[in-house]
Amino acid sequence: MNGAGGTSGGVGQFFIGLIMMCGGFYMLLKAIKVTSSFGFGYSLYSVGSYNLTSGMIMIPFIFGVGIMFYNAKNILGWVLTFGSLTGLIFGVISSIQFRFTHMSAFDLIVILVLSMGGLGLFLRSLKTVEKRYPSS
Repeated sequence: MNGAGGTSGGVGQFFIGLIMMCGGFYMLLKAIKVTSSFGFGYSLYSVGSYNLTSGMIMIPFIFGVGIMFYNAKNILGWVLTFGSLTGLIFGVISSIQFRFTHMSAFDLIVILVLSMGGLGLFLRSLKTVEKRYPSS
């Protein structure tokens, strides 16, 4: 009979490691607070001494959409639309800030032991176990 992942590893280790890993990573992700400073007056990019705001990125988007509706075969409309959308998405992502909540050292140790210990058990269960004494 094969164990976890088709190997001779333990099925019990697989599920215990999976539960520990899921619990640890859940606690880790729950302890992270995500904030953003994105707004239409927010400076996304700087070109020399000139700041390009997210509202300014919407201007080529509007023209691109207009050109696309007027003539869908015009490549300039497509470039303006998807170029400004790409710039807007990168600007939103770059304005995201991640912070840990205040936690005790015990909380952090529990999170690290659960997540890394669970990952170790999970990966060890996928490894083939050599049998030194074959049954006769």
